[in-house]
Amino acid sequence: MTAHKSGDPTTLNRLYGRSKGKTLRAGQQDLVDTLLPQIAVPAEGPVTAERLFGEDCPLHFEIGFGGGEHMAARADLLPGHGFIGCEPFVNGVAQALVHVSGDHGAHPPIGNVRLHHGDALEVLARVPDGALSFVYLLHPDPWPKARHAKRRMMNDGPVDMIAAKLKPGGEFRFGTDHPIYLRHALMVMRRHTHQFEWLVDGPESWQNRPGGWSETRYEAKARRDGHEVWYFRFRRS
Repeated sequence: MTAHKSGDPTTLNRLYGRSKGKTLRAGQQDLVDTLLPQIAVPAEGPVTAERLFGEDCPLHFEIGFGGGEHMAARADLLPGHGFIGCEPFVNGVAQALVHVSGDHGAHPPIGNVRLHHGDALEVLARVPDGALSFVYLLHPDPWPKARHAKRRMMNDGPVDMIAAKLKPGGEFRFGTDHPIYLRHALMVMRRHTHQFEWLVDGPESWQNRPGGWSETRYEAKARRDGHEVWYFRFRRS
């Protein structure tokens, strides 16, 4: 499928961008080989709290968790909640496994995380409607060229799916430091006001990171590079 055909990530049926970078260190590769199979989301069937964690609990879903810093921090903060993270970049998965395993003994292992190395939408589609309490989309690839806009995760198809999977009152959190992506995302969300309420109270709402929203490596890099960062919270109506 070429970049010039219409669609969005729910219809393109392929992942874009890198799937791997530099060779993993021996310890990271060992975690991918041993820990990942233990905490991986099942390849088939429904994705439910009971199946993943053995009990009903609030479910959080992070699309493209990067190195897993935000996901691990949230899971550590909320031990009674279940966290599902999806990431196609194997180096990011390996780094997330380091955090989940306890950061080389810096803290106890985090037991309420399940990971998927691959397409987040494939897993999200298997989550029952109304099952999620939080969905996170933090610093996704902006695909800044206009002809690549269909590749952006912030598009009508994925937003409709996120709305379907969130329970009423559930929260969708989105963050970016890219001005083109920012404008595109706000344009998309204006088409979904029947599904989401923007939780906003003046410019400070999107200029300052809310409490409980841990910094990702991409946000830290954006700040080092002098970029402004924007934060958005949308409540499922």
